[in-house]
Amino acid sequence: MTHLKVGDQAPDFSGLDQNGQAIAKADFAGKKIVLYFYPKDDTPGCTAEACSFRDGYHDLLQSGYAIVGVSPDSVKKHAKFVDKYSLPFPLIADEERKVIDAYGVWGRKKFMGREYDGVYRETFVIGTDGAIERILEKVDTKDSAGQILNG
Repeated sequence: MTHLKVGDQAPDFSGLDQNGQAIAKADFAGKKIVLYFYPKDDTPGCTAEACSFRDGYHDLLQSGYAIVGVSPDSVKKHAKFVDKYSLPFPLIADEERKVIDAYGVWGRKKFMGREYDGVYRETFVIGTDGAIERILEKVDTKDSAGQILNG
């Protein structure tokens, strides 16, 4: 498993967004990127996180950030999720876990006494130089945008 740290060059990422369009790290040259990983579309915590980014979207844009979400859900599931909650940013469908593995956010989790493998909810803030500026391991799903803006 990859253990990235602040100052490391962020791994390249690419995939298909909710519209089936190719999207890659290179598409955001000159912008700061908020790359957030989440377990599953349309679940309570993941919905709260996405809606926080949606609600803070204009403030994040004005601060120079682009927002990109990543989960192992399909393009079709992402499309429904984006449509249902009017999300103004792309979600990468990482069904093969290439981006998830590159960022080291897959592993053993515990929930309600059960252990399973899944995506860790983590957010990486990538600077205009491509280096990781911040890593949020304790994400406040209801105030994800605020965590970035007030960081």
